[in-house]
Amino acid sequence: MKRGIGKFSIVSMLHNLRTSRWMAWFAVGAMLGASMLLVRLSLNELQHVQARSDTVSAPLVKDSAEGGRSNTQKSNAQQSSRPSSDQETLTEKPTIVDQLLVRVYVTEEKRVESVPLETYVRGVVAAEMPVSFELEALKAQAIAARTYIIRRIVQGNDVGMPVKDADVTDTTEHQVYISVQGLAVKWDGNEQKSNMNKLDEAIAQTRGKIITYKGEPIEAVFFSTSNGYTENSEDYWLQEIPYLRSVESPWDKSISPRYKETVKLSLNEFYSKLGVASKGSAKSSIRIVEKTEGNRISKMMIAGTSFTGREVREKLSLASSQFTWSIKGNTISITTYGYGHGVGMSQWGANGMAQSGASAEEILSHYYSSVQVEQASKLSKQIASRS
Repeated sequence: MKRGIGKFSIVSMLHNLRTSRWMAWFAVGAMLGASMLLVRLSLNELQHVQARSDTVSAPLVKDSAEGGRSNTQKSNAQQSSRPSSDQETLTEKPTIVDQLLVRVYVTEEKRVESVPLETYVRGVVAAEMPVSFELEALKAQAIAARTYIIRRIVQGNDVGMPVKDADVTDTTEHQVYISVQGLAVKWDGNEQKSNMNKLDEAIAQTRGKIITYKGEPIEAVFFSTSNGYTENSEDYWLQEIPYLRSVESPWDKSISPRYKETVKLSLNEFYSKLGVASKGSAKSSIRIVEKTEGNRISKMMIAGTSFTGREVREKLSLASSQFTWSIKGNTISITTYGYGHGVGMSQWGANGMAQSGASAEEILSHYYSSVQVEQASKLSKQIASRS
């Protein structure tokens, strides 16, 4: 048996609504209120979803201190319309230095090869320094080579050029350079790939860097091996250059295969090459008058004639202007110490410094006095005037 008292149903409620005008208006109001509430909740949800979407899609802004930022920080960073420094770098236009073409006269082929600056620098490093050297030494060589050609272009220097439409030759007259084609076949197999990667790394890590003195690119001269010291510029070229000062270079003696060399000449050949006639005893006719700060021969007397150490070195094709000699019978033995003119950076010394942990910049600051390493882009106006 079903109970009838207190029975409630939707049907009965609707029946009562039909019979009560007041109840009808109440129902309409309640339904409208519920609808407005649903609309408001939906709008709030949409805004929340949109905010989440914006946060997720915000770009990662790098932070040099922590390597990244939280989502909240990224969202806040997005409020600024200014791009990050990384974004500015990516959109930065190439400088005139990046666009610079170096015109190299390839002597043997009698042609001009135009290559980008950094390609030229790579060819010089490959030709002027053993690729087996430490990376920091190769980097120092790259900066010196880049400085040399930038200085030459800025000054409009065409000394030693056999043709008019080139900037530099590929010989020791300027800087030795291996062409792109020559580099492609310089080494065999895996050695080719490994050596090219090392060269590319040295160039990439020094891209655009040059050595300056008071804002101007220096005369970045270099040579193979010192005798333990470098030379003051005026002791070899008669011109005093403030950044080409004599400094110690003790690394060369123990690591360079060209540190010491002995050549033998007949006394007749010796005097003939010097353009003098033998005079009395050979032993007494050869003596040192003066030495340089770099411990090389500055002046000497040979058979009554005065010579500079450089003159003797060049006339006899000696490795260095520091030398000793001994005479036995009709033969003179000359022993040299170091290899090259001795001014600027010693390449074997640079490798010795690198082996000891020195950076490229430290190597350059040692061999070139009171200089700075900075970007060549500071000279963009002077470089642009070349074209």
